[in-house]
Amino acid sequence: MSKVAIVGGGPAGLSAALFTAKNGLDAVVFDTDETWMHKAHLFNYLGVRSIAGDEFMNVARGQVEDRGADLRVGEEVTSVETDGDGFTVSSDDGEYDADYVVFGTGTDTELLESLGVETNDNDTIDVDLSMETSVENAYATGAMIRDQEWQAVISAGDGGAAALDILSKEKGEHFHDFDTPDDVPSLRDEA
Repeated sequence: MSKVAIVGGGPAGLSAALFTAKNGLDAVVFDTDETWMHKAHLFNYLGVRSIAGDEFMNVARGQVEDRGADLRVGEEVTSVETDGDGFTVSSDDGEYDADYVVFGTGTDTELLESLGVETNDNDTIDVDLSMETSVENAYATGAMIRDQEWQAVISAGDGGAAALDILSKEKGEHFHDFDTPDDVPSLRDEA
C-alpha cells in the first residue's frame, strides 16, 4: 500500500513527496506534466539565483526519485474516493490504496470537490494551517487554496507543511525534518 498518494507533480506535490519519501513513507506522485513551471523562469525562488522552469522540474524530480518516491509522469488520476480506511486513487493504469492523499493540481479542484471537501466564499479549498481539508487525511496545496496568490515557493511550502503533518501523525508527535551537515552523505558515498 502506498502510504501517501500525491496528485500533481509541480513544486507542491514534489515537496510533499520529498519530505515523506525521505522520512520512510511510501510515496507515489501522479504527474501529468502540465505544471505551470514549464512556462516559468525562477528568479524569485529562495536559494535559486536563476533557473528555467523545465530545468527546475528536472532537478526536483531527480531529487524526489533519489529519496525513494515513485514518480509516475504521464499517469493521470481519474478519481479519488474514500474507502473507510483511507483512499482509493484510480488512474487509467490502475487503482492504488493510500492512507493520505495530497493534491497539488493548480486551480483544478474537481477531484477534491468529488470528495466533498469544504470550500471558501472565493471558491478556494478550505484548509487548516497544515493544509488538511475538511476530509481527514486529504490535503490541498498551492493555487487551489490561495485566491490569485500563485508562487512556486509558496506551493512548495504548502507541500512541505502537508508532509510534516502526515509525518507527525505517523510518528505520533510533532515531527521536524531538519538535517545537519553530519546527516548529509558525501559525494563519494553516493558514487
